[in-house]
Amino acid sequence: MSPIIRVDVPLGDRSYPVLVGAGARHELGAVLPAGAQRAAVVTQPGIDVGVDPGVPFETFVIPDGEQAKELATIGKLCSGFARFGLTRRDVVVGVGGGVVTDVAGFAAAVYHRGVAVVHVATTLLGQIDAAVGGKTGVNLAEGKNLVGSFWQPAAVLCDTDTLATLPPRELRAGLGELAKYHFLGGDELAAERFGAESLDALPLAERVAACVAIKADVVAADETEGGRRALLNYGHTLAHALEIAGRFDLRHGEAVAIGLRYAALVARLADRIDDDRVAEHQRVLDAYELGSQLPKGVDHDEIIELFGRDKKATDGITFVLDGPRGLEVVPGVSPGLLRTALERM
Repeated sequence: MSPIIRVDVPLGDRSYPVLVGAGARHELGAVLPAGAQRAAVVTQPGIDVGVDPGVPFETFVIPDGEQAKELATIGKLCSGFARFGLTRRDVVVGVGGGVVTDVAGFAAAVYHRGVAVVHVATTLLGQIDAAVGGKTGVNLAEGKNLVGSFWQPAAVLCDTDTLATLPPRELRAGLGELAKYHFLGGDELAAERFGAESLDALPLAERVAACVAIKADVVAADETEGGRRALLNYGHTLAHALEIAGRFDLRHGEAVAIGLRYAALVARLADRIDDDRVAEHQRVLDAYELGSQLPKGVDHDEIIELFGRDKKATDGITFVLDGPRGLEVVPGVSPGLLRTALERM
């Protein structure tokens, strides 16, 4: 068995380890906060990943899918925590993908005004993105992740054994987030950038750890998304709009892949990048066998309206766009330009 890879998220006295590798979930007892007397394990149906926190625990099962990401779920969890007797010195353990880490993290942040949380990420998307960095939240009818908080975990465990149990589509959806890291300074991923034949050049655990290291660096520099951290949302503005529109059978990572191609087209129309750089985006998506076509039936007016509700939109419609200096947050993007890019998708 390969050794566990440790990546630290450096946040001073709130720094924490991310452990990556086969069997990492079995380190749960070792990373639990000192003094925790009990644990509330939050998970979803069908996540057949057993954990042992080493203290008395109760399991709380939230609904499957994105419908779990609502304020009513948080209220039910907190009521359950109270009945269980969870105190401020105890711990919440999220076992699952991005939905679980978002919900468990937010519930931990607001219960007793904050109890510790440890994430056991069981999907590729959760391991390389959602579980790391402390962003938690739920959706409203008006938009995705509009209610939430920054609440850093005490530790994150990325057990790559759990990825073997994922349906092929779920694993592929996680590759949509992995593709994003190619444009965030993912030098460790460069060997596999230009063709499917080299995708296995880096072992999976090392690919996950490389993404975690990139995110840890960004989070350390901008914990609460005041500037650079927004770059982690590359490809997400269209992705979130498609998800909120809600009429398309898309996983989050699949929507991100479409959003990456769209962001490249927007940057090209704005003369920020050239055709070769647009083609590079497509090569990365093709290497991961990710679809990049806009779903049929997309209402362009609705999508542009949803762009304006995106949480980055503080000065007109705001996008993360590629350019001569790499990725940048660009406010005030023209709706006309965005409409033209949609038409070219």
